[in-house]
Amino acid sequence: MVWLSFIFAVGFILIHLFSKRLKFLKVLPRSRFLSIAGGISVAYVFLHLLPELSVFQDELQGELENSSLQFLENHIYLVAMAGLVIFYALESSVKASKRERTEGDKTASGLFWIHIVTFALYNGVIAYLLVREQYGDSLGMTLFFIAMGVHFITNDKALRATHAEDYDRFGRWMLAVAILIGWGIGAFAEVHEWIISVLTAFLAGGVILNVLKEELPEERDSSLLAFCTGLISYSVLLLLL
Repeated sequence: MVWLSFIFAVGFILIHLFSKRLKFLKVLPRSRFLSIAGGISVAYVFLHLLPELSVFQDELQGELENSSLQFLENHIYLVAMAGLVIFYALESSVKASKRERTEGDKTASGLFWIHIVTFALYNGVIAYLLVREQYGDSLGMTLFFIAMGVHFITNDKALRATHAEDYDRFGRWMLAVAILIGWGIGAFAEVHEWIISVLTAFLAGGVILNVLKEELPEERDSSLLAFCTGLISYSVLLLLL
């Protein structure tokens, strides 16, 4: 299914390059699609990625024995928590910088690059897992593409709101290139199973934080009904299939 993963990787790239043209995202105070997208992403994490971490732990038992990485056998969820904390710390730093920002502030510029590089790594992980995940069939890969595709749309809007012209000029292109690189590594390089488990755990934590930071703040005026609609409908789809 490498050819299908490539098509979906191109789809991810197009989302980053052209999502700003989606007029329904400009609805004020907030497009209900973004809340639906958040629900879909959370459903995928809790019903697919997190249960998969449990499987990874079972598979890794004994494999990392007497290794410095042995803690991953029983504490893979620590990696997921670390992913959440890393993105939380990053968002806190960006918001603090935004409050203190002045014209030509080098610190603010530095945080922009840190923010974008972190999300580029995040995108690379998603693109890598697009190839290396154990989907079973093309439908499983399609569900992954849908969940991460709508998640990318939400991330794009948040990054554009935070960094404005810098994101359109540099950021979106870096995120698009990161997807291509991540897909290339997944398609042409063999990576150990424990690395896949760590990447999956990191992704799970990152998705949870990035969704909740968009949904919870009061000023977002998010829709609980739309969020639950996305979460329930996608959960039913995952459970049935």
